[in-house]
Amino acid sequence: MKVGGIDSTAIDAMVAQLKAAAARSQPAANLMGAASVEKSATKVDFSQALKASLDNVASAQNHSDKLGERFSSGDDSVNLSDVMISMQKASISFQATVQVRNKLVSAYQEMMNMQV
Repeated sequence: MKVGGIDSTAIDAMVAQLKAAAARSQPAANLMGAASVEKSATKVDFSQALKASLDNVASAQNHSDKLGERFSSGDDSVNLSDVMISMQKASISFQATVQVRNKLVSAYQEMMNMQV
């Protein structure tokens, strides 16, 4: 499934590998303690949070494109300043997403290079 140009199946596979690596690295005694702590805390699904973030970036880019098209076609209800602000917001959110992706890939590579 493609979300805004990013293949979410690759992200899901990477998350599954990270969870498997984390499960292998913990001793059995720590797993029992971690399970009770995990049940008491609210569980946040990383893949859902990541997908929501990517959806927000995609919607910001789509909104910016639509405003730009409306301004280009001569719509008087759209100001140039609104178009430029929405374009900058979309650009900044995309750049932040790229930086987060780079950090995730870097962390994944570091974990895969660790000796067990």
